[in-house]
Amino acid sequence: MKKQIALMLLVISSSLMSFAQTTISGVKVDGKLSIDGQDLILNGAGLREKLWIDLYVGALYLPKKSNSANDIMASADGAAIKLTIVSGMITSEKMINAVNEGFENATKGNTASIKTKIEKFKSFFSEEIKKGDQFLIVNVPGTGIVVYKNGVKKGSIDGHDFKKALFGIWLCDKPADKNLKAGMLGK
Repeated sequence: MKKQIALMLLVISSSLMSFAQTTISGVKVDGKLSIDGQDLILNGAGLREKLWIDLYVGALYLPKKSNSANDIMASADGAAIKLTIVSGMITSEKMINAVNEGFENATKGNTASIKTKIEKFKSFFSEEIKKGDQFLIVNVPGTGIVVYKNGVKKGSIDGHDFKKALFGIWLCDKPADKNLKAGMLGK
């Protein structure tokens, strides 16, 4: 009986530790995130790959867990996506091209109404991008999207229509990476 209890405690404690932090492609992904007065929990995380090359680790943080991409995109609640660059092959130009493609896919080509917001968002990636850089994209209720690079605020963009399209880059029906989307949804 003591062995069974000890085993159960070991399983519970390891489950709690894995909730606290997980590691993907050498990146430690925290189980919780506090930013702009919001306490968010890790919904899920995964790896963006292209041609078997690890590009970045993406983590989705929400007030409560959800596996519904549509609900997450439509929600006005606080949320965050954290991108940690794990490849030296990612350049500013490649990131901006990927963002363009992502918005096209997320909006099914209907980007006209948010074109100026997309241009502003892309400017947040104009500086050199290096392995180890972190981008934090936060939806702050009442403010809009706030973007940080390595802890430095790059700017903000208002509008729920923009938030929905932006989160759609990773969560729409044609996401940047299907395995990353599944990971972010906790699947």
